[in-house]
Amino acid sequence: MSDAPPETMPTDQELVLKVIPMPSDTNANGDIFGGWVMAQVDMAGAVLPARKVGGRMATVAVNEFVFKQPVKVGDLLSFFAVITKVGRTSITVKVQVFAERLHAYGGRVTKVTEAFLTYVAIDEAGRPRPLPPEAYQ
Repeated sequence: MSDAPPETMPTDQELVLKVIPMPSDTNANGDIFGGWVMAQVDMAGAVLPARKVGGRMATVAVNEFVFKQPVKVGDLLSFFAVITKVGRTSITVKVQVFAERLHAYGGRVTKVTEAFLTYVAIDEAGRPRPLPPEAYQ
């Protein structure tokens, strides 16, 4: 059994993505590739800023990314996001990923990843642009 204590999923953050990793997403150890998890976190993290930037945006920074537990094939991953900072051209988001271990441990919930990412609003030429006023609400 996992040595991580059982956890509960957040109720004060928005569920922005759910996904089940497949065998094709594994590394040689049979765990899910970290890069696959990172790509999913980037997509999940973009959901809340996409509602606010009023146009194109890009990931400008991964400020912190911590893998807490391995992700296994068949885990049901839930990605929760919350905006932590709104700047002149950028929005920073915290993303937490929880795994429901459906095939082992009786559906136990474990936090597997936590990350902070920053997205920047960009114009058609790819240059940073100011956020619209409604982004601050």
